[in-house]
Amino acid sequence: MISLQSIEKVYRTNTVETLALNSISLEIAKGEFLSIMGPSGCGKSTLLNIMGLLDLPSKGAITIADQKTDHLSDKQLAHFRNQKLGFIFQSYHLINDLQVLDNVELPLLYRNVSARERRQLATEALEKVGLSNRVKHFPNQLSGGQKQRVAIARAIVGRPEIILADEPTGNLDSAMGNEIMDILMQLNQKDGTTIVMVTHDENMAHKTHRLVRLFDGSQVQ
Repeated sequence: MISLQSIEKVYRTNTVETLALNSISLEIAKGEFLSIMGPSGCGKSTLLNIMGLLDLPSKGAITIADQKTDHLSDKQLAHFRNQKLGFIFQSYHLINDLQVLDNVELPLLYRNVSARERRQLATEALEKVGLSNRVKHFPNQLSGGQKQRVAIARAIVGRPEIILADEPTGNLDSAMGNEIMDILMQLNQKDGTTIVMVTHDENMAHKTHRLVRLFDGSQVQ
């Protein structure tokens, strides 16, 4: 489902060159749940952003769902992301002025989907994460765990084949974190969604199929 070949990422300024990722090669199978761990600053989020086509590698090749991505235009990349990928962030990235249902509908605005179908798909996604009774609430009326469940609903509303999650339990207590993890595991097991999760939590990581560790931009496990 995801193939990374010799990925390198270098950040340059006028005086400094920083190697963020060094020759990362990784194959992620369809339906796999993979976790990525490592100390702060080791390149985990950079790697996830490159997998999600939010950032471009300095060197190397990326293939996602049999699509080589290196020659796609910005418009083609945006379309591909919208069709194939769902994103979950540690800080939720919800729009406070929009009700929960409208937040979840957002990815569908960039597709040829009628308002009625958008509402139906968003309602179904919220039911999956147990928030069908919160559709008219605003984000500031929700707990951290509820906000993250809204973020998951938004990520899955377009039925993506791949979900990329950056510290999805990082801002939550252990009970809420376990609830979020249970939802991700159900998406993986019941729907066959391929999931890549960056985490600092060993307990969460060991619930996934495979663990990759990074250190100073290099894969060490």
